[in-house]
Amino acid sequence: MLHVQSVKYYKDYKLQIQFNDGETHIIDFEKTIFSDTRQIVSDLKDINLFKSFSIKYHTIVWKNGLDFAPEFIKNCSIKLVQKSA
Repeated sequence: MLHVQSVKYYKDYKLQIQFNDGETHIIDFEKTIFSDTRQIVSDLKDINLFKSFSIKYHTIVWKNGLDFAPEFIKNCSIKLVQKSA
């Protein structure tokens, strides 16, 4: 089962996420936030609310109660290429 292990703010509406499979991704939520008409999603247009996330239930959860499945997040993100030593 896929889990979000860590998340940090990257820039704008982007987050850097590490999954339990060892992959690190960047996801840009801007298109989702500005195109989804549901209030719980569009609330995140407020960048301060967007930045107020935590990890609960193995995924990202915002203060307003919004969360997305880790599988959705991974499918909508771009994998960071890890440089080998």
